[in-house]
Amino acid sequence: MRSTAGLFWLAMCAAALFAADAPRVTYSKSFPGSVPAYVEISVDRTGATVYKEDPKDDHPLEFQMSEADAASIFGFADRLGHFTHPVESGLKVAFMGAKTFRYEGGDGGTHEVKFNYSEDLDAKTLLDWFERIAETERALIGLETSVRFDKLGVQDAILRIEVLRDQKRVVAEEQFLPLLDRVVKNESYLHMARSRAAALAESIRAPK
Repeated sequence: MRSTAGLFWLAMCAAALFAADAPRVTYSKSFPGSVPAYVEISVDRTGATVYKEDPKDDHPLEFQMSEADAASIFGFADRLGHFTHPVESGLKVAFMGAKTFRYEGGDGGTHEVKFNYSEDLDAKTLLDWFERIAETERALIGLETSVRFDKLGVQDAILRIEVLRDQKRVVAEEQFLPLLDRVVKNESYLHMARSRAAALAESIRAPK
């Protein structure tokens, strides 16, 4: 009879193998001179998402997207044939960053497609999904930086989140709650900033 510790170890190994084999859609963009100059976002079918601004980042931002949002991303990847054919428009347009869509796992292989600009509607919609994720994480980084180092800038950071939210550009908005709650509970922040943080947190927590 196997010990409880042994069974736990086997379960952990099985979970790790399952996660490694889980299909994953990854987007990356390299655009020197822009801020950030590099972005990489990976999403698996469960909605587990990783955001990097450096390919060598050992401590990326990680958050949980809803399974419905993840299913939408995978749906566009499916319609694009898991990136087995070109999506580049071929038109002479300005350079807007070297972009890559990559599909890993599920079908037993890895496929990727590189492009600058695409007129394919599915590719454009998938790109917009990843741009929304990047905008959300940049806003989160901005809020965290203000909370830690610039208390007078917290209100502006929250306002930027509110603007993105009003424009339907925020993904997995619950990830803002720990920082917003920290502002609300700390009287060293401006009263106006704390009030705005409380209102935004309450709106995020409200039943959808």
